[in-house]
Amino acid sequence: MILTSQMKFDLGQLVITPAALEAVPADDICNAINRHICGDFGDLDAADRRENELALRAGLRLLSVYHATNGTKFYVLTEACRTITTILLPSDY
Repeated sequence: MILTSQMKFDLGQLVITPAALEAVPADDICNAINRHICGDFGDLDAADRRENELALRAGLRLLSVYHATNGTKFYVLTEACRTITTILLPSDY
């Protein structure tokens, strides 16, 4: 379930790479999407957090980094145009 009342931006079309679909449990994907749209960008350093805050105001690309319960690192990336959000592994980037 996506928390639409707390959304800070539109996701657009949601897509996932085949590798991420295989490696990341579905519950972790849903949790990450909810965190991403609410502005909890996961495991970013301070500089990348500032970049995302600027991106929210300026309409630029947003990147979140999460770790699944199985330890898999994955990204959630929303393009600047807000028409597409991709879930992918670092190796897909």
